[in-house]
Amino acid sequence: MNPSSNWWNPTFHADRRPLLLTRNRIQAAIRGWLAGEGFTEVDPAALAISPGNEAHLHGFATEAIGNDGLPRQMYLHTSPEFAMKKLLTAGEVRIHAFSHVWRNRERGALHSPEFTMLEWYRVGEGYEVLMADVMAFLRLAAREAGAAVLRFRDRTCDPHLEPERLSVAEAFRIHAGVDLLATIAADGSTDAGRLGAELDRVGVRRADDDTWSDMLSRVLSEKVEPRLGMGRVTILDHYPAAEAALARKVPGDARVAERFEVYACGVELANGFGELTDAGEQRRRFQAEMAEKARVYGESYPLDEDFLAALEGMPPAAGIAMGFDRVVMLATGAPRIDDVMWTPVP
Repeated sequence: MNPSSNWWNPTFHADRRPLLLTRNRIQAAIRGWLAGEGFTEVDPAALAISPGNEAHLHGFATEAIGNDGLPRQMYLHTSPEFAMKKLLTAGEVRIHAFSHVWRNRERGALHSPEFTMLEWYRVGEGYEVLMADVMAFLRLAAREAGAAVLRFRDRTCDPHLEPERLSVAEAFRIHAGVDLLATIAADGSTDAGRLGAELDRVGVRRADDDTWSDMLSRVLSEKVEPRLGMGRVTILDHYPAAEAALARKVPGDARVAERFEVYACGVELANGFGELTDAGEQRRRFQAEMAEKARVYGESYPLDEDFLAALEGMPPAAGIAMGFDRVVMLATGAPRIDDVMWTPVP
C-alpha cells in the first residue's frame, strides 16, 4: 500500500500507529524540555505576504478575498521565521513553535510538501547554544523511541557521542578535496571561475553556465552530505556568507557566516543562525536572492516590508529550525517521512 493514499486503511494504520505514538512522545518530551528552559510556545499564522526570500525555496500561492470581494496574493509560509522574529521585536525572549510549513517542488523519502518544523529563538545568546539544544532533542528522541542509535536505511548515528564540528571549508577539503575559501574574496564575494577550476581538478561534473552557488550545492550534495553524521552527529558550521542570507557574518572574517546545519546518518536535520539584524543588509540580500530566483525559475516573491521594519528593532538573537518529522524518522528507523506523519499529504 502507498502511505500517501492508503494511510486510512485500518490494517495499514495499525502497522503505522506505534510510530505515530512515538512521534507524540518525542514531541511531548521536547515541549517539556523547552518549558523547563523558560521557552514560551507560540503559534504563528501560516498565511503570509511572502513565503520567504531564498532563491531555491518554493512557496504555495493562494488568494485572500477581502470584504470588498477583491483578491490579494498571499502564500503559505515555508518557515515561521518572519513572524517569530517580529515577536522578538515585540519583546519575547525565548520562543518556540511546532509549525506546519509548506514547500513546493519537494517530494520524496525525506521530503513532503507539508511538514512539521520546530523553530526556536534565544535573545541575547550565541548561536553555539543552539547546537547543544539540538543534541538534547536528538537524545530525547532516541530515549522516547527506545533506540540506542538513530537510523536511516543502513546508516547509524549515536546521538550520545560528542558531535563532530566542521566548517564548510574543512568539510569540502576533507570529503571533496576542494579549497573552498580560495574561491571567496575577503569581502565575501565569490569567484565562479576559481570554483569551476577546483571542480575540474577533483573530477566533479559541472555545466558551463553553473553559478558559484550551483557548484557549491553540487559538491555539498554529491561529495559532502552523504559522509556527514556517520557514527556520530556532524555540525557543519561557518557557511559561506553568500549562502547565509539570514545570518550575520563571523566577526573578523566576512567570507563566512554564523550559520550551521546538523546532520545525522547523512540526513540534514536542522539549520541555525546567529541572526542578522541589519535591516538594510537584509533587504540587499533578499533582493539578490529574488533576482537569482527570477533568473533560474522565472518568478520571485515580494518582500515582507513589515518584517524588514520589525528587524530595525530586533535584539541580537540566535534562531534555528529543525525538521521534526525527520528526527522522528531517524529515532524510529522509518524509511520514509510519510511513515511518521499522522495524515500524509496525498
